[in-house]
Amino acid sequence: MMLFRLVFGLLLVAGLACLATYIATKDPVWRRRGLVIVKWTVLAAIGALAVLVLERLALLL
Repeated sequence: MMLFRLVFGLLLVAGLACLATYIATKDPVWRRRGLVIVKWTVLAAIGALAVLVLERLALLL
C-alpha cells in the first residue's frame, strides 16, 4: 500500500508540475500532458479504492 501511495503522489505532483509549466509558458502541449496524467492518476486511485472495498467485502462474506 505504501508503494501505491508513493506512485500516486508522484504522478499527482508530475501532473501538477505539467500544469504549472503550462501556466508559465502558455504552451498547450503541457496542458494536455498535465490533464492526461491527472486523469489517469484519479482513475488509478478509484481502482485502488475499489480493491480496498472488495477486500473488506470479502472479509464480511
